Amino acid sequence: MTSSNRLRLTTVREQDLGVTPNTPRMRTARITGESLSYAPQFVSSNELRDDRMNSDPIKVNEQNSGAINFELSYPVDSSPLSDFFQSLMFSAWQNTPQRDNDGTPDSVITDVADTTDVVTVTAGPAFVAGQLVRMTGFTNAANNGVFKVTTGSATVPAMLGANFAAEAAPPAAARMKVVGFEGASGDITALADGLGSTALDFTTLGLRVGQWIKIGGTADGSTFAFLVSGGAAKRANAWARIIAITTNKLTLDNLPAGWITDSGTAKTIRVFFGDQIKNGVSRSSLTIERGFLGQTVPTYIVQAGMVAGQGELNYTTEQQITGSFTFQGMSGAQSTTSLDASPEPPTSNPVLSANVNVGRIAESGVAVAAPNFVRSAQITHNNNLRPITAVGNVGSVDIGDGDCQVEGTLETYFGSNALFAKLIGGQPGSINLRTTKGGQALIDAIPRATFTSGTPSAGGKNQDVMLNLAFQASKDELTSAHRIIDRLEYFEG
Repeated sequence: MTSSNRLRLTTVREQDLGVTPNTPRMRTARITGESLSYAPQFVSSNELRDDRMNSDPIKVNEQNSGAINFELSYPVDSSPLSDFFQSLMFSAWQNTPQRDNDGTPDSVITDVADTTDVVTVTAGPAFVAGQLVRMTGFTNAANNGVFKVTTGSATVPAMLGANFAAEAAPPAAARMKVVGFEGASGDITALADGLGSTALDFTTLGLRVGQWIKIGGTADGSTFAFLVSGGAAKRANAWARIIAITTNKLTLDNLPAGWITDSGTAKTIRVFFGDQIKNGVSRSSLTIERGFLGQTVPTYIVQAGMVAGQGELNYTTEQQITGSFTFQGMSGAQSTTSLDASPEPPTSNPVLSANVNVGRIAESGVAVAAPNFVRSAQITHNNNLRPITAVGNVGSVDIGDGDCQVEGTLETYFGSNALFAKLIGGQPGSINLRTTKGGQALIDAIPRATFTSGTPSAGGKNQDVMLNLAFQASKDELTSAHRIIDRLEYFEG
């Protein structure tokens, strides 16, 4: 016998559709259930027999498909959840510069100098002056923290003033990640429609139009005075979206309530940003292995060429945020030998919930709040995949993709006609949901959305009247996207 509690689901990203890497490094996924199917397909013979019996069923092909259910947590880079989103979005995550020893000491990050505050790393995307780099996993406590790059480089960035301790062989867990930027004292200002600077060049920092930023740090000296005086809630809600980038100005929308101009005098303002992904046209596939470890000799079912055709996220009051990915695959196999006997453990980031961790649900740049509070929200994403089969081949020879359909619902209390009037008017707007926990954040945005149906109704006595609005995404000309997801590995405030 075996038990669902002994299921281990692991994944690895493929370079070529349907081709599992040699000696793959498998990573363990966090799931709440699965309905993956590697199964033969049979048809019955149509032969006429005088004994009224049937010939043997005829195997005609094999099917590889099914769903994986999960509770939402921060999608750590290269984790199964991160790769699932990448496959669903038909696009790669656009990561901020990072280096990670990733289990092998002194391999990517090879030295930390104390006198010059220089970190030596292998070549990759450059760290730029003004960026904030979060360093974790180093042996010396002085080398862990958030530091400002003073001299940019792809291999020897300097963070003068960090007061590093010498570390000639950084450990396996050592990691560096750009999480934001910081201006010189008094350099970054709050404008009526964004942020300005005198010395800092915003075009050099790796920012993108359509990207979300968190303005202000934990220290009062890194936050505008009006945010400090506004209290903890105002500081926590100092988020905005970039709509234009020039040398000395970031134009923003979705500015928080109460945003005003501020000269930033004597302040070294911090701004946090992260990785981003938006829907595209580049297919990304995975090999997925299920191990039934409760068996005396475990069975391992491998499915290759698995592409996320559909995805769903559900936000419901007083519930954890849940979702699912439905996959279409190329081929499968089963054996008693795992692809990786010692896969990477699952991530440990906490599960997110709708009431506690959703900081904002906005429609057309304004938070949906009283009297039309949101009771539930859902986003569905469909790539309209189809298996392509051919004579002489078992399984699929390719996976065809269709159009990208992003739809969803907002179930709100019918406190006023504000949202219902938008439905009747038929004017496109936008929808975004921001979720935060433990200094990490996800923003799921539909930059151009139109309400397509919904009507208030009183179903009976002693009930709240609800408005269940359906919406559909269309191409946003500013960002060239239906859907954009930002993830911030770290932010303050």
